[in-house]
Amino acid sequence: MNAMPVEPATKAHPPVTIRALRPDDLSAVVGIDADIEGHARRTYVERRLASALREPALHAQFAACSSDGLVGYILARVLEGEFGGSEPGLRLEMVGVRADARGHGAGRLLFEALAQWARRHAIRDLRTTADWRDASMLGWLAAMGFELAPQQIIDCAIGDVTHQPEAQPDAAVSLPAGQGPGREIDFGATETNDFERIARDKADVRAMTPADLPQIVRIDRSITGRDRRGYIASRLDEAMFDSALRVSLAARIDGAIVGYLMARADLGDFGRTEPVAVIDTIGVDPGYAHRGVGQALLSQLFANLGALCVERVETMVPCSDLALLGFFYRAGLQASQQLPFALRLGASR
Repeated sequence: MNAMPVEPATKAHPPVTIRALRPDDLSAVVGIDADIEGHARRTYVERRLASALREPALHAQFAACSSDGLVGYILARVLEGEFGGSEPGLRLEMVGVRADARGHGAGRLLFEALAQWARRHAIRDLRTTADWRDASMLGWLAAMGFELAPQQIIDCAIGDVTHQPEAQPDAAVSLPAGQGPGREIDFGATETNDFERIARDKADVRAMTPADLPQIVRIDRSITGRDRRGYIASRLDEAMFDSALRVSLAARIDGAIVGYLMARADLGDFGRTEPVAVIDTIGVDPGYAHRGVGQALLSQLFANLGALCVERVETMVPCSDLALLGFFYRAGLQASQQLPFALRLGASR
């Protein structure tokens, strides 16, 4: 996320008004973002605005304006089920205030507008991440009321995974429906073997298609205990619309769909300086546990990311989910420099 100094709760000067962000704000947002980040990210910002126009119900984007024009912005996206979530949330992706307007409360006004939008849409959980070394952003998040979330972000460079000569086998993770790691994942154990060979020998992993949706929903329901057709269909539509933004995979054994994985290409959220693939949903049919399907899905994802010029992969796991953390650690992921933050909104005031 963009670095930004902590702003006191003071009246903005000159007066600031908050409105919805518009496509014609692109250049102003890019300019402020470039000043904060040290380089222009026009393509990323353009994608975020275009995504909001395509799916307005899933995005909250506001601009702070004064007589001097646009002085700040805040962009967030609705979380529908990522990382095993059981209720909607809002992920704060981008926030920035023009240098000459900082220190007068514009950032707080933007955040309050975002919080009000969330309440109107029955959303109480706000989430975001920040680099632990970004003192300015950490201070701003603290001032807004965020606290460390009970999850761990883990990541790795793609090369650190695909070139491991002796990847360890999956932990045996096979719990009753709705009780799997993160309430979403059911991996299986396999014999020790080369990570990439497992993918080819154990399952046929291909891009997910709309025809796969009923079986994916069935597997997901058997693991989570919930029908998340809307969420899965929305993410699949996004993958079909822009394959450079989202990757959705389905694993087959003997022609039957037995697992799935969904990841998005994060091209700039939270002020990143390099593209990152974020795994937000992965699951394996409990009837095919202990057959390396989870490893096959990961391996195919890693193989696909090179074509997208994505060099890192990350995900977020509950700190208490030792089995799932172990699975990803054995795949080569490790503790990230990013920290997760959360804020539970109260009722409207």
